[in-house]
Amino acid sequence: MVSCVSESASEQDGWRSWWRRATQLAVTVGCFVSLLPQAAAQTAPSLCRANLAPGIEAITNRPEFRRARWGILVQTLEATPQTLYSHDADKFFIPASNVKLLTTAAVLNQLGPEFRIRTSVYQIPSRDGMVRLRVVGQGDPSFSNTQLQVLAGQLRQRGIRQIDQLIADDQFFRGETFHPNWEWEDIQAGYGTAVNSLILNQNVVALTLVPQALGQPLQVQWDDPSTAAGWQVVNRSRTVATTAAEYVQVGRDLSQPILYVDGQLRVGSAAEPVAVSIPQPTQHFLERLQQALAVEQIRVNQTRIASEPLPAAAQLVTAIESAPLAELIQETNQQSNNLYAEALLRILGRQSIDSSTLDTSTPDTTPTLAAGISALENELSWLGVDSSSYRLVDGSGLARQNLLSPAALVATLQAMAQSPYAAIYRHSLAVAGVRGTLRSRFQETPVQSRLEGKTGALSGIAALSGYLQPMDSSPLVFSILINQVELPLTEIQSAIDAIVELMTTLKAC
Repeated sequence: MVSCVSESASEQDGWRSWWRRATQLAVTVGCFVSLLPQAAAQTAPSLCRANLAPGIEAITNRPEFRRARWGILVQTLEATPQTLYSHDADKFFIPASNVKLLTTAAVLNQLGPEFRIRTSVYQIPSRDGMVRLRVVGQGDPSFSNTQLQVLAGQLRQRGIRQIDQLIADDQFFRGETFHPNWEWEDIQAGYGTAVNSLILNQNVVALTLVPQALGQPLQVQWDDPSTAAGWQVVNRSRTVATTAAEYVQVGRDLSQPILYVDGQLRVGSAAEPVAVSIPQPTQHFLERLQQALAVEQIRVNQTRIASEPLPAAAQLVTAIESAPLAELIQETNQQSNNLYAEALLRILGRQSIDSSTLDTSTPDTTPTLAAGISALENELSWLGVDSSSYRLVDGSGLARQNLLSPAALVATLQAMAQSPYAAIYRHSLAVAGVRGTLRSRFQETPVQSRLEGKTGALSGIAALSGYLQPMDSSPLVFSILINQVELPLTEIQSAIDAIVELMTTLKAC
């Protein structure tokens, strides 16, 4: 069973909205600055760069962090950057979702901001006169019920009223759909769902848990009521008093369509969105497509999942394209969407396989994830990021086997600031107090709207990296990673935020 309030899921809004942003921790750093969370912080005095190190260390050396590992690098944003602060910046840390900074940088530079992902329908030639249609996916993580119905409508417009055989082709990505290094509970959750070539509604069952009268179970509302068919719900949750603690847990049986709901919400509190992963996403896509075709009064006699290559004589009937990559990476970084990151990395891998026809050392059976990581390393090397400064096993950061140094993250950010796609990349990031996973942080502080960054969180791990515009100084690039800490996430984030607020007061003096 997976907890929807686990720290591995906490940085995303929506499904993981459990983490309520606590009042930021007030920290007094010697005689430098009092980092207040409200409007009073707007009048904080400036801090000379020479005093940055003792200011940061007054935070990181607090007793509660005595067993934690901090990795921090702060540089000026320029072609020849100046390092203002460095602590274990070349050492490896588990980076959580800061991995997405590398993934989106590589994908954007290699594929370009106008790249789109296509989902196509082909007609298979038949001597017996039967209509055989094959829907071919290329891993579009944004494909939803809306696109599915559009696809069905396009087929009707082309005069199709009966399909003798409807075939789902899910072979664009090769290899396992679930990462072998992901935690067992993660693959049940909406944030750790399967990554395949035919994705629908992000491969999740989305639910909302609603408090009822005191003592009653939480009401389970299906975001898509038609999805409820076939699922058994075991509801062990309850509505509790306004003084009680809140938490929710949802999970599913791995062999049967059984949904487990546990936990408690207070009387009158807000509804809680949650999600679990779809057990068999390809079959689910095929079933939902058949339902969409039925709405268009198109009869389907038989369905199957393809295991053979698409015939060379297959004729394209229709296709739907995703939004451009520039928009897809906004969802990836601003909302820290794991599925988007993993799909985009695999698309990068498939592109590299398809373009390396002269490279006989790359077999046709290369797992797409491995090819994606190799392509990412090549792209980052071209950008000037040292390949020895990171070790990646996925594209989202969900795996704890990922290793990154603050130096690698800052180097990536510095390189992207010089890229032709710099503005697009920066626009994909969350903004302090404004949007994405930073929307509820830094509100009514000097940092609000001055930070474009990427968050990261796993149990015992937190990260924040990005671009910062101090009030009285030139722009900065920074990365803050903390590992091996046993504190509530809100306390860890408050310490990170205090460091960022300190940097916002910097001036050259």
